[in-house]
Amino acid sequence: MSCVLFTEHPTADGHLIGEICLNAERSLNALTLEMIDLIQPQLDRWQQDERVVAVFLDSAGSKAFCAGGDVVNLYRSIKGDGDPDFPEAFFTREYRLDYTLHTYSKPVICWASGIVMGGGMGLMNGCSHRVVTETSHLAMPEVTIGLYPDVGGSWFLNRMPGRSGLFLGLTGNPINAPDALYLGLADRALRSDMRDGFLQRLQTLSWNGDAGGLISQVLRELEQEAAASFAEMPAPIREHEALIRQITDHDTVQGMVAALSALESDDKWVLRAKRAITHGSPLSIVMIHEQLKRSRHLSLKEVFQQELILSVQCCRHEEFAEGVRALLVDKDNQPNWVFSSLDKVEPEFVAGLFKSPWPVNPLQDL
Repeated sequence: MSCVLFTEHPTADGHLIGEICLNAERSLNALTLEMIDLIQPQLDRWQQDERVVAVFLDSAGSKAFCAGGDVVNLYRSIKGDGDPDFPEAFFTREYRLDYTLHTYSKPVICWASGIVMGGGMGLMNGCSHRVVTETSHLAMPEVTIGLYPDVGGSWFLNRMPGRSGLFLGLTGNPINAPDALYLGLADRALRSDMRDGFLQRLQTLSWNGDAGGLISQVLRELEQEAAASFAEMPAPIREHEALIRQITDHDTVQGMVAALSALESDDKWVLRAKRAITHGSPLSIVMIHEQLKRSRHLSLKEVFQQELILSVQCCRHEEFAEGVRALLVDKDNQPNWVFSSLDKVEPEFVAGLFKSPWPVNPLQDL
């Protein structure tokens, strides 16, 4: 069976709602190049089809919407066991797909239930109507594998309230439904058992008016029905807003890390953040801080172009491969980072990661 399933749901007035279902449940629907190459042309076709009024993006199973990208094949490529051109091909086509979603002319609804990480965050954040549920678990934990929050992370992390995006980029702390709404990563919170009913409601509508507005109205009504399910859920990021501002109120990333490390607390959320910066890649920490600083005023197109440079350059060095080995391949959780501490990270090395390896960026035509 295909790793992506496409369904056209007829509406009562003769239109269609196109459904894209990520169908790789065993791998938690991690985004592969095969998936990308199936989704992109289908979106292009539906964009031109006047019968299609909206797109519904969801996934098979209840555990995950999409738990990341194809890091294992990236690892093999870096280690010389796979196609050496795979990283450039993967990231170029992934970011092109993300950009397509961000700029799509028709509403795209993302049902982001379960785990949403890495590549899943890229898909979700490109959509016009982003739905989270009581099981949603969002995160960008790339600091733990020697990478950085890509797939548009430069865009959406910089647009979060205060400096919460920077804090989350540095620590990879998880985000639940209430916090996703607070951070602007999601638009509505519905119960996970509402999915089928929501899609059925959409099929009964008359689609001759504002398609996005029609979807918003249905989501608004369902969210009111679901409100009680989220009323008692904690929102740790919002609750730690003052602490996040305090920790990130330093002129250097070294100052931020020192402030967090020095914090004495038995708060599990704080301890998780401390553990991430203690065991994460020192190079990633510096790179993430530099990434968000450089991208603060970039356009969406420029963001994806810069991220493509950074991702391909990361695949030309050992840090990312070592992080994947320690966490996902050998699973010994003992990465041997290129730079053992923040003060040993060479500024020239970091600057080199942002230098384009091509005369013309492969995403120049976005």
